[in-house]
This record gives sequence, structure tokens and C-alpha cells, in this order.
Amino acid sequence: MKKRLLSGLIGLLAVQPALSMDLVETYEKAISYDSGIAAALASFEAQQAASDVSRSNLLPQIGAFGDASHTDVDGPIQDSAYQTYAFGVELTQPLFRAATWFNYDASKFQTESARAEYNLAQQQLILDVATAYFNVLRAADALTTARATEAAIQRQYEQAQERFDVGLIAITEVYEARASYDDSKSLRIAAESELDIAREQLARLTGEYTEELDNLRRSFPLTRPQPMDPSAWENTALNQNWRIQSAMFDLNTSEANLKSAKSEHLPTLDLNASYGKTDIEGLEDPTLRQRDGTTTEGRIGIRLSVPLYMGGGIQAGVRQQRSLVNVADQFLATVRRDVRVNTRSLFRTVNTNIESASALEQTIISRRSALDATLAGYEVGTRNIVEVLDAERNYYVALRDFANARYDYVVNTLRLKQAAGTLSPQDLLQLNNWLSASAPGIEALAEEEETIENPMR
Repeated sequence: MKKRLLSGLIGLLAVQPALSMDLVETYEKAISYDSGIAAALASFEAQQAASDVSRSNLLPQIGAFGDASHTDVDGPIQDSAYQTYAFGVELTQPLFRAATWFNYDASKFQTESARAEYNLAQQQLILDVATAYFNVLRAADALTTARATEAAIQRQYEQAQERFDVGLIAITEVYEARASYDDSKSLRIAAESELDIAREQLARLTGEYTEELDNLRRSFPLTRPQPMDPSAWENTALNQNWRIQSAMFDLNTSEANLKSAKSEHLPTLDLNASYGKTDIEGLEDPTLRQRDGTTTEGRIGIRLSVPLYMGGGIQAGVRQQRSLVNVADQFLATVRRDVRVNTRSLFRTVNTNIESASALEQTIISRRSALDATLAGYEVGTRNIVEVLDAERNYYVALRDFANARYDYVVNTLRLKQAAGTLSPQDLLQLNNWLSASAPGIEALAEEEETIENPMR
């Protein structure tokens, strides 16, 4: 079982060279700002304290006592009134309390469950930060694509208007170009709104709004998951996934609570010891006068308590805890199934992202060539304006889809590692090395494709 806290890895962030730190800085800001991770840490610390409270019931209990009383005796043999003052210290040491021992075991399992939940919250924060970060880049690329598409269609619309003015084309082609231009303008407006929303989501994690983020370098490698065996990833997930660990400890807690409920009918045995002084004042009866004054008393003994009938509460408590054990067991089985399916699905998704990105990179080349050919045909009159607009739009869609495939690969790789229970801040550090402020965005990529016939050569 992993018992270390992932927060120990956060110290790695401070020793890295500050080259391209935007993603790491975003994560560091989220650590100090995000309320979810703070709540998980507070819950873990609270459960640690609860475990100490449970353990205290097994340790010696020492306290001081004081007592003052007035006694009035009125009878045929004795007629007196006197005052008694007593004070001292007493100790109680539980010798056998089975229920208390099992409650302590349950509290320790609850602490381990809270630790697992805290580690899961840390992994979730890593994933949330990376997802929000690349969603901003994704939305920025979508906006750039929308603007480029709008500008390209606007040029075609203006050229169509000029051709119509000199009588080279019919008015219907102008209308087609204008309709496509208006449509591209609405898509650009929607893309601007999506970018603002993506920045809001990132700011929710960090508390700050960031205009510029480093992008992935063109040379960022899309490598296959290692090992290339979904069963190996599944086995790792079943052993290390923090959600499974938490559910296992919850089951252990329920089983300990069941043992505690069953042991409520067992006797308890305590060691009791006390030492104190008693002062009696006001005795007037000569036969009792010798009791007047201060006496010192020390006592030690063992107290046995045997529950005989508790109104049926013990049996009801056992039934309740047995049902809760069944609930925890079924929940653990559900979590294991979900993790197994999710891990294998993410493994295939990452490999699909790699293949999609490779295919889309070739698509960019093909659609660029198709666009050039369509533009040349339009110049000589063999292609119409609709074909040119479609070719322009298809080319920029290919650029956007290629960028999205790379972002999907990054996020799904992190999700796969989270499912396997291996995700850590070190993964952000490694990813951050492939980010750069000078990395080409989608607009630069379009310009690069215009000047380089085959970027893969």
C-alpha cells in the first residue's frame, strides 16, 4: 500500500530551472488557491486527530476529584449532623474493552482512506490544471482558425464582388461567398466566447487570469504508452489507483465496525486506583468522635462489567453494521470494475490519439495541396467560388483538428496515469519541457505549411 503523500513530490518543482514554467507555475498557483485540495488536506488532518481520539480510549485516564457533602442523621440511636470534604486523584486503565480496540482499528482504516482521498485530490488537481490549461490553448487555436477562415472567406468574397463588377461571374456566386462570410463571422464570435469561458475555467483554479500561455512545440513527440499492454496498465491500476485504495480502506473500516458491534455483548475489565484525603467535621456523638478529622485513603481494584440486556440494541447494531459491510464491499467491486474499464479505454484512446494526429498531419498536406489546386482552377475558370470556399474551410479545419489531436493526447495520457495511480507533479515537469512561448500556434503552422511543401520531410 502506498502511504506516502504525493505532496512530497511538489518539492521537485522548486529545484527545476526556470525555463518555460507556465504550466508548472499554473499548478503551483492552483495548489495554494484551489479550495478542493485544501478541503481534502483538512479532512485528512481531521481524521488523523479522530484516530488519536479513538486511541485515547485505550490509554490511562487520570483525573482529580473533589467532594463536599452535609449529612444529617436523626434517629433513636444517633442524632448528629456533620460535613465531609474529600479530594484526591484517580486512575482508570482499561484492561479489556474489545469494542474500543475495534473502534481504534476502524479509525486507523478511516485515516488511511482519508490519506488516499487526499492523494486522489492531488492527482485530480494535476489533471484539472492540465485540462484547463490545454483547453485555453485549444480555444485559442479554434479562435485563430475561425479568424483565419473568416479572413480567407472575406478575401474570396471581395474577389467575387470584383469579378461580378467586371462581368466575369454571376451574382449567385457573390451571394454564396457572402453567405459563407457571414457564417464564418458568427463562428468567430462563438470562438471568442469559448476562449473567454476557457480562461474563466483556468482562473477558477488559479485565481488569476492569464492572457498568454506557452504552447506545445512542433517537435513534441507522441509516444506510445509503456508498457504497450493494456492488461499491464490494468493490473497497475488495480494495485495503485487511489480510488480503489480508498474504497478498500472503507471496507476495512466497516468490517472493524462490525467486529466492534459484535463485541458490545462482551464484558469489560478496568483497573481503578485512587488516592485522596477525607475530612469530617461537626461530629457530636461521642461514639463517632474518633471519625472526626482528616484521613488518607488509597484504593486499587478491578471492575468487571457484564452487559446482560441492552434492549435489543446490540443485535440491531450488528445487523446494521453487517449491511454496511455489504454496501462497502459492493462499492469496492463497482470501483474496481470502473477503474478496469476506464484504464483499458484510456489506453486505447491514447493510441487512437497518436494515430489520429499522424493521419491529420498528412491531411493538412493534402488539403493544402487541394486548396492550391482549387485556387489555380478558380483563376482559370475551371472551379467555382463554392469549391474555393470549401477548400479554404477544410484546410483550416485540418489545422485545428491536428492541434486538438495533440491536446487530446496530452490530456488522455495524464488521465491514463491517474487511472493507474502513477500521476504525479513530475509528469507536469516533463510536459513543461515541451512548452515554449515561441512554439508555433495554429496561425504560424498555417504560414509554415504555405512555405514548406512537406513539413514531415
